[in-house]
Amino acid sequence: MMEQYLRQLVEIEFQDKKEIFSGFLIDYSDEWILLRNNPVDFVLDGFVILRNKNIEAVNRDHDLAFTEKVIRLKGLKINSDDIIPIKDLASIISYVSKKYGIFQISKKSSKSAYLGKLIKLNNEELTIDFLDTRGQFGGELAFNPEKIRVIEFDTDYINSLKLIVQDNE
Repeated sequence: MMEQYLRQLVEIEFQDKKEIFSGFLIDYSDEWILLRNNPVDFVLDGFVILRNKNIEAVNRDHDLAFTEKVIRLKGLKINSDDIIPIKDLASIISYVSKKYGIFQISKKSSKSAYLGKLIKLNNEELTIDFLDTRGQFGGELAFNPEKIRVIEFDTDYINSLKLIVQDNE
């Protein structure tokens, strides 16, 4: 079902999340979906990886086709550099951690997201050094890997906080 949407702007709705994710479908696996994030209007902002679970619908309508056309006219290219390994959580986190350093994860509820850098990951838990909204590392936070539903990286927000971290070092 996803194959037909590759490299196109889509919206993904979940049965158990209010939030709708919009972006260019770059890649997908049995467990994960990689999008070039389109949070609003004709803006691209980083990447989002969604757990391929409880999906209600993948939409593509005239409005999305129009938005895609505008973004492409602005010079967007989806290339093979954007493809990252999305076989499983370990390969995703390992790659994103090496290439981008800081990433954001969310669980089912979209109320809170957690930024940080990887401390460790095994079958029982993912541990990050939590990065607060002021660019300060605040200690360890551990998560059940099965509960992680969204991974975001290379967004303007995350990259802005990375600048503060670098400035503070």
